[in-house]
Amino acid sequence: MSGKGTPATVAAGRAKIQSALHTYEASGDGASSYGEEAADALGVPRERVFKTLVAEVDGALTVGVVPVAATLDLKALAAAVGGKKAVMADPKAAERATGYVRGGISPLGQRKRLPTVVDSSAGDHATVYVSAGRRGLQMELSPEDLVSLTQAKTGPIAAY
Repeated sequence: MSGKGTPATVAAGRAKIQSALHTYEASGDGASSYGEEAADALGVPRERVFKTLVAEVDGALTVGVVPVAATLDLKALAAAVGGKKAVMADPKAAERATGYVRGGISPLGQRKRLPTVVDSSAGDHATVYVSAGRRGLQMELSPEDLVSLTQAKTGPIAAY
C-alpha cells in the first residue's frame, strides 16, 4: 500500500495488518447495489463482501457492517449498542461523519470514529471484503482485523 491511498488503506497500513486491495470498474450509476456490483465484478460470493451502512440509533450515528446479500436489521443494530430505536441516517450526514462518499464508505479510517457493529457472519470466513474508501476499491482482510481496527462489537445484525 504505497502512495497516498485512502484513509482506510492508510489505517490498515498503520496497523500493519495483512490485507489485499482489489480494484474493479465501478459503474457509478447507482442503479444497482454498490456492494453487489463489487462482489460480482470481483467474482466473490456476496456473503463475503460486506457493506458499511450508517444508521442513527437513538439520535447517534452508528455503523452496521453486513453482507451485501443481506439488509441491515435496524432493531438488531439498536439492541447491539444498547439503544432502543434505529433509522437509516441521512446520506449527507453519513458522508460528513465518515469522510467518504456513498458507495465508497469504508468501516476503516473514518473521519469520526462511530460505534460500529459487524455482523457475526463475518466470522464464518477466513477473509472478508469491505470498501477501501472509494467506489471500485475493496480491501480483503480477516474478520478479526476488521473488528479490531474498527473497535467493533459483533452481533447478528443482518436480515436475509
